[in-house]
Amino acid sequence: PGAFSLSLAGFIEEPERKYCFECATEEQCQEWVEALRRASYEFLRRSLIFYRNEIQKMTGKDPLEQYGISEEARFQLGAHR
Repeated sequence: PGAFSLSLAGFIEEPERKYCFECATEEQCQEWVEALRRASYEFLRRSLIFYRNEIQKMTGKDPLEQYGISEEARFQLGAHR
């Protein structure tokens, strides 16, 4: 109950890496799983889209525009909602 594993695929030198974690408690295990989930690319991408839209609603401006991000990149970022 106090253990979980994480498999990563796509590395050239190792097609699949597997990491095993042990925790003192089930709560600790859940905390680790949640921390790893929040660090994922997909979670961060969704957060960026959400906050970009919130800033745009509040200011009327796209916050990415000031960084010279192309119209195409903005469209791709917003298309995956």
